[in-house]
Amino acid sequence: MTAAGNQPVEASTDAGPRLRSALADLPAYKPGKPAVGADGAPAFKLSSNENPNPPLPSVLAALSNAASGFNRYPDMACTQLIAAIGERFGVPAEHIATGTGGVGVIQQVVQATCDDGDEVVYAWRSFEAYPIIVKAVGARSVQVPLTADEHHDLDAMAAAITERTKLVILCNPNNPTGTQIQRAELERFLDQVPSRVLVLIDEAYREFVRDAEVPDGLDIYRHRSNVAILRTFSKAYGLAGLRVGFAVAPAPVAAALRKTAVPFGVSQIAQDAAIASLRAEHELLERVEALTKERGRVLDALRDQGWNVPASEGNFVWLRLGDRTDEFAAAAQQAGVMVRPFPGEGARISIGETEGNDSFLKVAASFRS
Repeated sequence: MTAAGNQPVEASTDAGPRLRSALADLPAYKPGKPAVGADGAPAFKLSSNENPNPPLPSVLAALSNAASGFNRYPDMACTQLIAAIGERFGVPAEHIATGTGGVGVIQQVVQATCDDGDEVVYAWRSFEAYPIIVKAVGARSVQVPLTADEHHDLDAMAAAITERTKLVILCNPNNPTGTQIQRAELERFLDQVPSRVLVLIDEAYREFVRDAEVPDGLDIYRHRSNVAILRTFSKAYGLAGLRVGFAVAPAPVAAALRKTAVPFGVSQIAQDAAIASLRAEHELLERVEALTKERGRVLDALRDQGWNVPASEGNFVWLRLGDRTDEFAAAAQQAGVMVRPFPGEGARISIGETEGNDSFLKVAASFRS
């Protein structure tokens, strides 16, 4: 057997192709469990941070119109969508990069900033995709534990930055705890970060924020040359199944993110739905307001039951359960409520339909008794 240049190639005795060794202990992303009730009983999926409301009629109309063009590739540059985002948020088109949901954009950011062995600093526990993406590209995670009250420890994060640090990720509000970073502490932290290090502020839940002290990341980006902002249409806009997100960053960073994007990754139907959602934003944000009020009701009920639960600025609440996490998740599932357990740590419960939230509260009350 010969290869190019007539050099002999010995037959392989391995079981199969040799894959990257880094994949051997790569953690797997665990999606929220689907709603499954016992014996036909009602079931509620509170395990994924989805908007429980169906798409608006105007968005559905955009989807229907786009369906006739499935035989064509989408606009790879997302030209009209980027123009709509730029107009809505007051940013130039060259500062915008799109991707396949927030996760896709995060992957683009890590690929654009990190070589093998470079470091990415982020809080932990935070979004579970961070360590997966970082390790998959050959970089190293530097996980900084949350404080006792579930917040980012920004002083410890600043101290964790080294010469190998290429990226810092701040999830604000943080998933899964719902806790937030306020303006003064964020500005103080950013003052300590070297300008060569990119800071990605993950604002997947920005639309659910009601605390006036939590800054809009876009205001921060306008005055910082090393800050990028992540937004998504999956949460407040209710397009989780279509996978479209975007970053706003200084022009050189945004250009790098466009280079690392999957070609034609954002489908035309997703682009059109996102544009329609921006046009119908007033209606969508009315739904968001209803969800934030329901979040407040759930938090108040949990505290009345005796739970020590942090204030949440996301569309979910967090229960620190420790070793009882799996037991709680099993009890909730038995009652037809799917929650998102993080074994040994706690459970995240999304704000869904009122009936589902009430079912969760019953489980929480019985678990406290």
